[in-house]
Amino acid sequence: MGSAEQVDRAAIAGELERARKHLHCLLGEASDTSLRRRSAGTRWTNEQLLFHMVFGYVVVQALLPLVQMISRLPAGVGRRFAQLLDAGTRPFDVVNYYGSCAAALVFNRNRMGAKMDRVIGALSRRLQGESESTLERRMPLPVRWDPFFTEYMTIGELYRYPTRHFDFHERQLSLDRSR
Repeated sequence: MGSAEQVDRAAIAGELERARKHLHCLLGEASDTSLRRRSAGTRWTNEQLLFHMVFGYVVVQALLPLVQMISRLPAGVGRRFAQLLDAGTRPFDVVNYYGSCAAALVFNRNRMGAKMDRVIGALSRRLQGESESTLERRMPLPVRWDPFFTEYMTIGELYRYPTRHFDFHERQLSLDRSR
């Protein structure tokens, strides 16, 4: 995103809201049996994968202040930080997997939708309050952590990341929607 291109806040807000509503549909239509079923192409059950999809938004909510701070520092600091995070990919993968397994016990089908509502609400409010210059700030991210992280991402691009992550993982769900 160059300085001549404005971030389309309405499009991002629409993506966030679409994912929020879609999660509620998935949770409402899924049977208990299908939530316990293994997802397609992951080690998670469908319910665990659904939480992982919500967690993408939680991660961005936590990352935004960090990215804003680091993007103001000399470029070398951001590169070193991303290299450090990339070096920790194996422990991150373990925490990411088992964390989603454990969190889905608390944020199960009965609480997951409300968590998504709160996080999407907070992200949407924050997005509307961001200046254009803030949305254009960028920093390096750990590209080994996720296929949707790129070497450098703007804050505007970071707002779009969790919905790309959500849509990718939705294709791995093996839900029957017969509830």
